[in-house]
This record gives sequence, C-alpha cells and structure tokens, in this order.
Amino acid sequence: MYNDDFLQHKLDERIQQDALRALTLPSGKIDFCSNDYIGIVKNGLLKINDADAFSYSYGSTGSRLLAGNYELIEQTEKQIATFHKTEAAAIYNSGYDANTGVLSCVPQRGDTILYDALSHASIRDGIRLSFAQSFSFAHNDMDQLELRLQQAKGNVFIVTESVFSMDGDVCPLNELVALSNKYNAHLVIDEAHSTGTIGESGEGLVQSMGYADHVFCRIHTFGKAVGCHGAAVVGSTRLKKYLVNFSRSFIYSTALPEEAVHRISTSYNVFPGLSEERKKLGELIQYFQSADIAYEKFKSLTPIQVVMVPGNTAIKALAQKLQENNIDVRAILYPTVPKEKERLRIVLHSFNTVEEVEMLAGLLKSEV
Repeated sequence: MYNDDFLQHKLDERIQQDALRALTLPSGKIDFCSNDYIGIVKNGLLKINDADAFSYSYGSTGSRLLAGNYELIEQTEKQIATFHKTEAAAIYNSGYDANTGVLSCVPQRGDTILYDALSHASIRDGIRLSFAQSFSFAHNDMDQLELRLQQAKGNVFIVTESVFSMDGDVCPLNELVALSNKYNAHLVIDEAHSTGTIGESGEGLVQSMGYADHVFCRIHTFGKAVGCHGAAVVGSTRLKKYLVNFSRSFIYSTALPEEAVHRISTSYNVFPGLSEERKKLGELIQYFQSADIAYEKFKSLTPIQVVMVPGNTAIKALAQKLQENNIDVRAILYPTVPKEKERLRIVLHSFNTVEEVEMLAGLLKSEV
C-alpha cells in the first residue's frame, strides 16, 4: 500500500471542525435535496426507447476540434441559441467547465473582474486562472460595486449569478444592467439555478426581464432543472469563435457524446412547456415562506429555501432529525459557507406535495 500519510493532516483538520464530508447513496426518503426542480428526472421525461438509444453514440471519440464534433451537437447549439434569443451557443461538458472556460480566457492582463462575494466556486476558480486583476463586492451590494467600477481598469467584467445556490436569492439585475451600461462593463451571468424555473418558459432571469441584448454572456447549465448533463455559454457569434480558439476547458476536453446531447435537445423541447410544474413550484415556495418555524429562514422566491442554524454540530443534528423522519435535507457546513452561517439547504420541487411541505415545516417548529 502506498504511503500517503501526508494527506491525513488536512483530513484531521476537517474532523476537528466537524466538517468532514462523505458520500452517501440515495435513501428513498422524501426529496427536499436534489436540484430536479420541475421533476424532469423524477418523472422520467427524457427517457428514450431502446431502439432510439442504439442510434446514438455513447462516445464522441475526441475533442470538438478533433474527432468530437458532429451534426447533432451543432444543431443543438443552434436550438439553444434560438431559445435563449442570442446568436450562438457553445456546449460545455458541465457548468463548472463553462464558468472556468469563460473566465480564465476572456479577461486579459490589465483587465478587471468584479464578482459577487457569494459567487459559486467554479466562478472563483475561473477568475483565479485569469491574468486579470479581480475584486469581490459584498453580496448584491450595488453601492460597493459602483465604487469598484470607478476604480477598475481595462475591460471590466461584472460576474454574478441570477439565483444564488446557497442563499436562494436573486441578483438585482435591473441595477446590474444600469451600472454595466454606465461604466461600459461586461456582464457575465451564471443562470444555473434559474434555467427551467424562472420565466414563462423557464428561459432564465436575464431573458425573462428582457435583458438578453444587454448581457455579454450567460451560462445555462443542464444538471439542475433541465434534468441532464452539460452546459452552454450563450452570446454572440464572435464570443463563440473566441471560446473555440482560447477556452481551454472547451478545447482540451473530449466532447459530450451524442446520447447526452440528444437528451439536452429533448429537454429543450420539454421544459419550456412545463408551466403547470412551475406554477405548482411557486405555490409550494409561498407556502413554505409563510410557515412558522423555530429557526431563521431566508426570504426566497426560488426553489432554494434556507434555514440558518449556526455551527456544524448543530446543523448536522437538525439534518439528522429530518433524515430520521424520512425527509432528505442536507446540512451545508463550514467551510462551504462562512463559519456561523451553516444552514439547511431545502430544495422544493413541483413533485413535492403540500402535505410533505407541512411535515417538513412541522419538524422545524421546535429546536433540536
């Protein structure tokens, strides 16, 4: 056995913080955990019959610039671009790849990146790989952002999320567009948690508010409400050409296979029509927001509902109580969130029932 004892020191630190992560298998409990917001996976809406399955390749055999490009992926990119009312789309293997791929190559040395302090790890990692200087601004704080904009140099990029994955709140898009116009900055919006859930057809926050032509690029990921895998960067034809030439996570990754891209295309034919599911989801959100519980609850009009319980040990105990009552809710621990900001990340779905939400709220009415 190879001697890798040097790894144990960092693991021991996590153990001491009561923050050691471990993988768990699905348990069949009531789902208040997954990102399957409108039930595409739960209800098997992307399943294809066996005969069709054999007609799609399970391997693309190369990167897009070598053997991995094919007609279906280009057709699907056009389908995505048309739906999102933009010139072009570039499919990536994941939202992580898309965020790191854009932010590592578009901003250059001498440019400035300004990003929301609660931006996703993939955004932060992409920024870290860039040669541009970068500064955070306090979460959704437009006054601090404007101060940063007044000091920024070169091409300036404002990076944020439409829906924040750990808080469930929404970025102030009207103000962001106004500031980007005032200071000639370029907006990059991660739409991971709004795709499929926000807008009449699930088109996402930017498009639903009429700002498709005011944003430099949007990242739409498919592993949440869209119910499959991958992501797309949508923007101009020039942006796509740039990414094909300079985005390392696009250039040096084996392309998604036909079978995966077929499901993306299928979902784009399915999720825009799930208006009843989005309506039901909205009703459950309102119900949970109005429920009386014993803990601090964030205001959120999205499927992500947050119950704050400071301390890793305390939040793990509350999550365990819910698990023991057949409810699958996971604790979000430090260092994923700041110390004393530990929480339950409760995810509501269109397939949850009012009775299930009542049971969840009832279990939260008294402290552990």
